[in-house]
Amino acid sequence: MSDKRPAAIPLSDFRDPVLAYTIEGGDAHVTAANEAFESRFDSEPSSTQVSAIFDQFNRQDTTGDGDPLTHLVRGDRVGIRLDGYGHEGPFFVRVIPSDDQSGYLVFSDLRDCPDREDSPGIDQVASVISHDLRNPLDVAKAHLRAAEETGDPEHFQSVSDAHDRMERIIRDVLTLTRDGAVVDPSEEVGVETAARSAWQTIDSEQAALTVSDSLPTVTGDPDRLQRLFENLFRNSVEHGMVDDRTESTNHGTQSSRNHSATGNGEAPTPVSISVQPSKDGFYVADDGPGIPRAERDVVFEAGYSTRDGGTGLGLAIVERIVEAHGWEVTLTDADSGGVQFNIRV
Repeated sequence: MSDKRPAAIPLSDFRDPVLAYTIEGGDAHVTAANEAFESRFDSEPSSTQVSAIFDQFNRQDTTGDGDPLTHLVRGDRVGIRLDGYGHEGPFFVRVIPSDDQSGYLVFSDLRDCPDREDSPGIDQVASVISHDLRNPLDVAKAHLRAAEETGDPEHFQSVSDAHDRMERIIRDVLTLTRDGAVVDPSEEVGVETAARSAWQTIDSEQAALTVSDSLPTVTGDPDRLQRLFENLFRNSVEHGMVDDRTESTNHGTQSSRNHSATGNGEAPTPVSISVQPSKDGFYVADDGPGIPRAERDVVFEAGYSTRDGGTGLGLAIVERIVEAHGWEVTLTDADSGGVQFNIRV
């Protein structure tokens, strides 16, 4: 049974600004708009390309893996975050596709959404699901391809483990939205065990991990501690493999790593990640491009990202997990020239 809605939903049924669209020639064309949209944006956009409306915003992000127009043309049910339209917004746009190459865009003003402390907005929930499910989904896909090519049954166990991980993440999000109970820091958890388990969900050949065997045992939530490491590892891998900043912005230092493919076709140097004990907890360091000091006050804000297509949720989730445990996270320069996340427990 299709989960797409019928094509004929009266626009007057929506209180938020809404556009109806149809897919033609690789673009989405507006066929109608409700009064709320015309009033809010002071326009009657019938027969306008949806891409032209999106282009009026300075920033466009999605909860999927592509740009907004790509998802519309494919008929994906995703969320789109638009910002930078005068004094309006930001907006979270729900895509409601129908089964006849048409659909609806529902614009919700995020300023009207409840605060994070009260109840997560739909944009946060959708983005967390998209962001956190990507790791185990990529792992499952890679092992499924390997199983098809080799017939090795061990790959099917890895696929099963990845699916179990996705199920836990979905359950976590439902817990977050229904009860607000995000962390249960009541078990003795080995930091080394959590770090090594998290690394199994990171599907990257362009990274190497070193984990100290003298890491402490902490009182915490084992699943959330693993999630913390997953997000820190992924941050290092994604920013280490593709240097989104120039060397001069590397907070005054010059990393010795080669972050991009060389002119002779050689592969980039793998990013090195290390988990080590500290005097009052532990830290995760890498030899990537680092984080400029000017950005360190904002990197933990939800939605902040320097990568095209990034959700900006990885480090925000890290901070929430740390705070929920009553711990503290700070950033410093790593000895290797990258960034070091210090977790004080």
